[in-house]
Parts: sequence; C-alpha cells; structure tokens
Amino acid sequence: MISISNISYFIGGRALYRDASMFIKPNDKIGLIGLNGRGKSTLLKIINGDITIDSGNISKAKDCTLGFLNQDLLSYQTDDAIITVAMGAFKDAVDTQRELEKTIHLLEAQYSDALVEKLTKLQEKFEQLDGYTMQSKAEEVLEGIGFSTQDLHRPLREFSGGWRMRVMLAKLLLEKPSCLMLDEPTNHLDLPSIEWVENYLRTYEGAVIIVSHDRTFLDNVISKTVEVTQEQLITYEGNYSFYLEEKAMREEIQQGAYENQQAKIRQTERFIERFKAKATKARQVQSRIKALDRMDMIDEVVSDVAEVNFRFTFKQPSGRHVVTLKDVSKAYGQLQILQHTQAGIERGDKIALIGANGKGKSTLLRILANTEPVEGERTIGYNVIYGFYAQHQLEALHVENEILEELKQAGSGKTEQELRNVLGCFLFSDDDVYKKIKVLSGGEKSRVALAKTLISEANFLLLDEPTNHLDFISENILIQALQQYQGSFVVVSHNRHFVSQVANKIWYIENQQIKEYPGTYEEYEYWRKNNVMPKSDVAEKKTTKPKPEPKPAAPNAQKKLADLNKELKKVEELIQTLQSDKQRVENELTLPEVYGNFQKLGEVQQRFEKVNQQLADQNKRWEKLALEIDELEGAAS
Repeated sequence: MISISNISYFIGGRALYRDASMFIKPNDKIGLIGLNGRGKSTLLKIINGDITIDSGNISKAKDCTLGFLNQDLLSYQTDDAIITVAMGAFKDAVDTQRELEKTIHLLEAQYSDALVEKLTKLQEKFEQLDGYTMQSKAEEVLEGIGFSTQDLHRPLREFSGGWRMRVMLAKLLLEKPSCLMLDEPTNHLDLPSIEWVENYLRTYEGAVIIVSHDRTFLDNVISKTVEVTQEQLITYEGNYSFYLEEKAMREEIQQGAYENQQAKIRQTERFIERFKAKATKARQVQSRIKALDRMDMIDEVVSDVAEVNFRFTFKQPSGRHVVTLKDVSKAYGQLQILQHTQAGIERGDKIALIGANGKGKSTLLRILANTEPVEGERTIGYNVIYGFYAQHQLEALHVENEILEELKQAGSGKTEQELRNVLGCFLFSDDDVYKKIKVLSGGEKSRVALAKTLISEANFLLLDEPTNHLDFISENILIQALQQYQGSFVVVSHNRHFVSQVANKIWYIENQQIKEYPGTYEEYEYWRKNNVMPKSDVAEKKTTKPKPEPKPAAPNAQKKLADLNKELKKVEELIQTLQSDKQRVENELTLPEVYGNFQKLGEVQQRFEKVNQQLADQNKRWEKLALEIDELEGAAS
C-alpha cells in the first residue's frame, strides 16, 4: 500500500534518515518507536507529504487515503459543536443532508414533480452514504473516548487542548482512512478511553501507524514494530514485547559477530606486523592488507538501556501516618468531587491514583498536598516533607538557567558531582548539563523537573502524570528511581506499565468516594475484570488468588493498638517541640554575647546537651512504639 524506499532526510548537517526503507501493507498495525529526537514524528510528516525528503522514494497505492493525528491539531478552534466537528468525517453525507433539507423547504413553497424526483434521488444517495446512522456513529465514538452526552452539543472552543485533540481523533476514526497515523494518541486520554481506543484499533479495517511511549497500549494494538535507530528503520514482526525479546537476540548475535571480527582483525594485524619485513611473506602480507580493506565492519552493540546508579535519599523519614483524611468533602459550585469520604497514607505506601478524567484525581492530589481547601478533617503527619511534580512545573523552570544551575538552585545541598550523577541518571551527560533550559524539548524539560523533585529531600512525593513526554528509556529511569525510593508517594497516571512497576496500592474515585485496592495493578485488573472479590480484600503480591480476609483483632489487642497510636502521636509532637528547642539553643551559641562570655557559654552548652539527650531519648521511644505497633498489626492480619 505504501512503499518507503531508501529515503534520506537531513536537518542542517545531521541525518535523521539515511537510505532508510519500510513497507506498509493493508491492515498492518505498526508501532513506530525510538528515542526522542530520532525522527518518529518527522517520518509521519514525510509520509503525509508535509516534509520533502532529500533523496529516495515514497509511493502510495492510488486508492490509499491518509489520516494524520498530530500535536499541531491542538490549536484548532471553532464555535461548532463537537458533534458537528466529528460528523465532518462524513462530508458527502453532510452535504447531501443539507441539499435534502433545502429541497424539502422548496417543496413546501412550490410543489413540482421535478423536485419530488430530486428529493427521491437525494434520499437514496443519503441512505447509500449511511447518512441516517452518521450521528449515532459520531456519538458512539465521542462517548467512547470520554465525552458525556451533555458535552456533545457544546462548542469545540470551550474545551481545553487535550479535549479538542480527542474530538479530532474521533473525526479521524470516523473518516476511516486506509492508513491511520497517530502521534502519541494516549497523551490526552484517560484509562477508560485508552482501553476503548485499543479495542477500536484492533479491529480497524485499514493500516495503523502509531507513535507512542505507552508500551501496554502498543502491546494490545500493534502486530509489527518499526524502530527508528541509527538513521535507519528496523522492522520486527511482532508487538512491543516481541520486539524487546527479538532485539535482545539480534544484539547478542551482533555482539558475538563483532567480537569474532575484532579477534580476526587483531590476528591479521599481528601477522602483518610480524612478517611485513620478510620478502618471502610479501604476497601473504599484501593479501591480508587487502582483506582488511575489503572487510565490512560490524558495529559494536550500543545499549539504549540506562540504569539508575544514584540513590535518591532524604535525611528525615516521616512519621508512620503521612496524611489522614476523615469525613472530607470537596465541591466546585454544583460540581461535587468528594463527599464525606476518608483515606489514609502510611509511611512506605506507593499509591497509584487511576481512573477516568473529570473524577477529581488532580484535585485529590492538591488536597493531599494541603494546597486545596476542603470540608472535613485533614491531618498531615509528623515530619512530612513534600515534593510535588506536575506538568505546570515545566513552565516554572528558569529558562535562562543552565540545567546544572537549575538543580543547584533547588536547595538540596548536594555537591556539583552529586548533581552531575543525578543528571546522568536522567540522560544529561558531559556538556549536556550546560544546556540552557530554553533550548530543551518537552521531554528534556520533564526530566529536569523530575530530577529536581527527586533531589528535594522530600519523603512524600506527589506526581501528576510524570511519564508524559518521556521516552521508554526515561520512563525506565523513573521506574527504577521510584522502586528504590524509601519514602511514600501518590502518582496519577494512565500509563499501565508504569503503574504496574511502581505501585503497591491502587486508589480510584467512585461515587464521590476514595476507594482503595490494597495490591498491585495486575491484581487490581484481575479483580476488576472478574469481580470475584470485594473491594476490601487484599490480593497477595505476584498472584491472582485473593488472600483470605484479615482476622478481626481481639478487643484487648484493639484497645492496646489504639493506646499505642495515641502515645506515638504524643511522642511525635514532643519530638517536634524538642527539635525547635534545639534549634533555638544552637542559634544562641552563635551570638557574640554568648560565645564571648565563658560563663554564659557554659550554661548554654549545658542546655544544648540536655535538649540533645532528650531528643535522642524520645527518638528511641518513637522507634520502640513503632515496632510494637507493627508487631500488633502483623499479629492481627
């Protein structure tokens, strides 16, 4: 259907493609993957005819039609209702409908046989074009990707860029081109919408090319993977998981061939060096020199896999209870988000907050961050230090700063070498750290903002869609960082692979209540699809079998547990007071009237030693109580 043969395309002196080829057959479902900046979106624009190649050839079948969803469509605005915009996919049917309405009005004013005959022909044509079902089809697709029935007649202009992109996606799906090209289609979709699009594309009667960093989405849709790498297009006949296995196998073979070739080269060079001065060996020497010149060199495998070699730490752990919500309600005017709900986060919780857009996930994140007013009781735990990452923080970066300087200003107190190590984890190496923020791509800015969040000494992270704009390598780095992170976090994400790798609890909002599934995402999905156990059950890690319900604690044990928790809270409050006292005494020690007076200095030092000892005693007491509580709760489960 589409043949791309030996194309080359240069930006300045840099080649994005050099003699690259691929073929697109009818009904192919292709995932186009590769690192950011390698030219994936550019290739879609080349196929669409928006960019002219420097050499090579692209040929399309005569009946091949293209549909292209790209980020440029975010700027499209109109006062037309979104149902009208989506129905623009049925242009012939819409034009015929207008002609029908016009003819009917003429008939009402002046009846004639000619007009009746015209009306009959228009009705037949309208029926052939499926005009009578076009509105219901448009409604089905729009509602499938997240719009409510009430939204369908609202003007497109009223919606944000992400929602406008959904309308354009709906229009493309309804047009049913023979080759559908989608550039990051899941960036603006919530989880239910992603699943709906997956089902739609799997059975789509045409070819589909998808640029995406959502590996679960790719696995569920594509049957062929094309990697953009080293100026070439490398095809793998399978989905993304197949690509990973096949690529590892190819690289193992290539590395073996490279090492064998290098051994042969060394052996040949030793022969040449040893016998080049001997006339009797001149012919053999010349033969080997020519053999080296003719040799097709095999490249060494350069791994794209990056590993985090820096441990993200914080000086002070939080108390056992991080945030507690009791009888909390939140509304914006008539829109009720939460109503008399409760939830709790404990130290070590790694929570994924998932679900459809519009349910209040970002609002709940702000409530947890203590930046959103609520009705009810919100308790922030002892020694909780926040780190908040959201997309708007990309705009908060200082554009004139160099990357290294931006991290220095984050106030973590880390040395320049430590900051370089962190930036290396996020793929900024050598002179990259001196790039100005203003020249970075969206993905690079995301990595800088994430690095700032992770070095902030925070023991409680709130992350809103952190994988948006990250390629597979950057996403893998974030996964590794969060897996070894010792604090607590809540992450809002629609990226199922990411969530499955980092979360040990799942939260979602249903009927204005915060619901919790105390297990991994895979266990949650099994439960959700099969609905075999109540929401309060705990799923055993790495298995789909439900655990038995926890045994209720005996009344005496419950009372003891409650008493210990009260005592722990008092100790935490006392520690906070002692820390403040210690800071005041330390400040006194720096005063000239104190360190210049031997008697006063001795008195203040005695007070300092006393408060320091009290603080150490209370910290030991806190640890003892925490252990007792953990043991009691373990015995009750």
